[in-house]
Amino acid sequence: MISLSQNLRLEQRLTPQQILLSTLLQLPLLSLEQKIKSELEMNPVLEEGQEEEIDEETTEIEASEEEIEEVQKDLELVDNGKDNEEYDKEELDKAQEDTDLENLLNDEDSYEIRLPKDKNREDYERPEVAGKSLPEHLIEQLNTLALSEQEMAIGEYLIWNIRNNGYLDSQLNLETVALNFETDVETVEKILKKIQHLDPSGVGSRDLRECLLVQLEEYNKTDSLAYRIIKDHFDDFKNRRFQNILEQLRISEQELQKAMDEIVKLNPKPGQDLFEPRSNYVIPDFIVEKVDDKFVISLNDWNVPPLRISNTYKKMLLDKKNTNKETRQYIRKKVESARWFITSIYQRKMTMLKVMEAIVEKQKEFFDKGPEHIKPLIMREIADMIGMDISTVSRVANGKFVQTDYGVFELKYFFNERIENEEGEEIATRLIKKRIEEIIAEEDHKKPLSDEKIAHILKKENLPIARRTVAKYREQLGIPVARLRRGI
Repeated sequence: MISLSQNLRLEQRLTPQQILLSTLLQLPLLSLEQKIKSELEMNPVLEEGQEEEIDEETTEIEASEEEIEEVQKDLELVDNGKDNEEYDKEELDKAQEDTDLENLLNDEDSYEIRLPKDKNREDYERPEVAGKSLPEHLIEQLNTLALSEQEMAIGEYLIWNIRNNGYLDSQLNLETVALNFETDVETVEKILKKIQHLDPSGVGSRDLRECLLVQLEEYNKTDSLAYRIIKDHFDDFKNRRFQNILEQLRISEQELQKAMDEIVKLNPKPGQDLFEPRSNYVIPDFIVEKVDDKFVISLNDWNVPPLRISNTYKKMLLDKKNTNKETRQYIRKKVESARWFITSIYQRKMTMLKVMEAIVEKQKEFFDKGPEHIKPLIMREIADMIGMDISTVSRVANGKFVQTDYGVFELKYFFNERIENEEGEEIATRLIKKRIEEIIAEEDHKKPLSDEKIAHILKKENLPIARRTVAKYREQLGIPVARLRRGI
């Protein structure tokens, strides 16, 4: 039986415009530039560049006030009656005033929101760094070797199974490779050995031991003590059981130290630094400078182009005589999409500056005196300070960098937990981590400090943290346990 009933429920929905803004907030500078280029390709109404010269004779279109109001009603930016903390009402109204449709359709001036630029800088496209991938680099060298067609095919197959760290894929079975190419394992091994002696030396190795041995072979050090240690005593070497090596090889500490000095010069991850598929260049999104005892914050967005709506499509939208209904509806949708995109770019800028200004306000001592003076800070404090949701602050902080007088830092660097010492003073955990690094750097490498001893030292310095917390921070810093830090 069909029945009709009413129910009341409360739910929160994001409008497409809010989703667009949230998406743009997450993008770092280079990704934003790509997004704008993509939008320019997809939306014919959207343009970039300077003001457009319009021929007055061809732009006078008769449009009544009723027609303008009708179009304005179709394209009016609305807030849908939704209260959303991610939209600052005052800024949204300001953006809508800037995009007033009547001015948009009747004025000859081009419509654009211009983002601040340094007039002393010239516009230019940021050049891409040319480079070869590791497989391309190896295949070029492979082609110079005297190999048969089958051996060349096997070599290329092996090269394309080398991971970014320079090691052969652990899932690859040489017996399966031999079966696939209808040959024997010895042939595959022989070709793999040739690859391992290409540049960079050791690439294509199956484990660290093989990688180090290949490099020593390349340097003609097969008769050296370092080669013997890696070949016959690798397990003791890996676990830093130096006393076992001294006893088994019957050598002095000086001889062992000399061999270790040779080994540490070898590359445990051949090709990783030079042949990574994507170079990790950091382009700061913000620049913070101190001018006359005041901090000046600017967005590093000088390469973001000004955006506007095409005057050609403005004319077509009002020209009912020469533009059919379907075309006008299509243009309406594209103009609305373009206006929302430009408004979202503007809103993104305002939101990012608000967050950065709040961070500078909270971390004034850091920007004034350096990283040693960083304060405890959580995202909730910034969100409350600027009157926005914590998720907005998180989106702004994610993957963004700021250039300061003390280097380039990720925004997440400024957010850190806190502990309270016996005197009730709050201390940033980042400072504690730095102190742990300093303690370990100053320790006796023959008798490295345990986590418990480090915790005891910190307690004496009025930094009361438990041993397990020291272990946690040490692991986050990538520092091995005391046993693996032991030297000769």
